[in-house]
Order: sequence, then structure tokens, then C-alpha cells
Amino acid sequence: MAHTGKRVRAANEGIDRLKLYPLDEALTLLKARTTAKFDETIEVAINLGVDPRHADQMVRGVCQLPNGSGRTVRVAVFARGAKADEAKAAGADIVGAEDLLEIVQGGTIEFDRCIATPDLMPLVGRLGKVLGPRGLMPNPKVGTVTMDVKAAVAAAKGGAVEFRVEKAGIIHGGIGKASFEADKLAENIRAFVDAVVKAKPAGAKGTYVQRVAVSSTMGPGIKVEPSSVVVA
Repeated sequence: MAHTGKRVRAANEGIDRLKLYPLDEALTLLKARTTAKFDETIEVAINLGVDPRHADQMVRGVCQLPNGSGRTVRVAVFARGAKADEAKAAGADIVGAEDLLEIVQGGTIEFDRCIATPDLMPLVGRLGKVLGPRGLMPNPKVGTVTMDVKAAVAAAKGGAVEFRVEKAGIIHGGIGKASFEADKLAENIRAFVDAVVKAKPAGAKGTYVQRVAVSSTMGPGIKVEPSSVVVA
């Protein structure tokens, strides 16, 4: 039998694994159990009634969290000339074209979000096998292929969270930190779920948002009543 540590037992104490908690109550329970020495990330997991193996049931998008994510996001921008200057002025951490291509091809990826102007996508396309598996490939559907690099950098720095459904029909997203007030976390979660609902594909049938759960980096998962999360 696997051994369960004292910290894990304490974190799970008082949580009914079969109960669906209203979001506010779930967050109260979760925050009371964030006892790590660092500021834990709060995550939401959503089980969707889709089969991502079918192209018409793929769910992908981006959500601008109203209270930010609490993360320091490093942004790389592929741009030239005036657009490169615009990206630097907006606070991008790395800006370049062929020089940035060589850096990434060399195995150095020191960024969390990648943005590109449309004219440089043929160049960035060469990095598909490197950036794609890491979820960093720029995509116009989530606003990371754009001429408005200033707005894209600001969004990335300000709490924009990309999401994409996994093979099992689940979407995960980091929506804040344990240090956030519970009402700020709740607002972020509802905004995230709302963005996922708005991205509902035409091929989805039946109940779309089936299950919702929240968790922290070191804490237990707590099931949430979907109706307390979905914005009417």
C-alpha cells in the first residue's frame, strides 16, 4: 500500500471527494490548504464534452484574466524594423528575426510566449518542430500572429492565458496565485471558463462543460459545481 505523507493527509482532511462544491466554498477550502513556502499556482481543470480527435471539436483560444495570472511572462517577438522597435517599447524580452531564429534553433528558449508579425511567419515556420511541442508556436487564432505587436505584448504581460483541449477532452489553466484574494481568483476562473464556453466548437454535442475542479501546486483537487462557474 502506498504511503501517504502527513502533509497530504492534512490537506485532504475535511474535503468530500464526492461532493461538488460551489466555487466560492471550493476556493476557501483550497486557500486554507496552500501551505507551501512559495506562492502556489491555482489551476482550474475543465472536462469538456468533445472529442479532439475530430477537427470540428477542437477547442483552442486565449483568455485575458481580469486580475492577471501572477506570473512573470517572458515574451519573444519575431519582427523587423519599426515593429521590432514597437515590441521593444512594449516590454518584449527578446526581439529579432533571423538572429532569434538561430538562437532558438541552437536550443535556447528563454521565453514563455512567442509573438510574430505575419510577414515573418515563413521564417518562424521553420521552428515548428521546436516551438510546437512546447505550445509556443505563434497562431492567429490566439492573437500571437499580428501586426499589433504592442497590444499582443501587453496582453501576454498582463495575464493572457492560452488554452487548448487535450486528447482526453480536458483543458487546464493557471488562473492566479494562492496569494490572490478568493474573489479575485473566482473572477479569473469565471473569465477563463467563459472564454472556453465561447470557444465551443460547432461539432460539440450534448453537455459541453461536464466537470470542473480547482487545485493548487501542492494541494488537493476540489470538485466544483459547474453551474457556480459558468457565466449566465
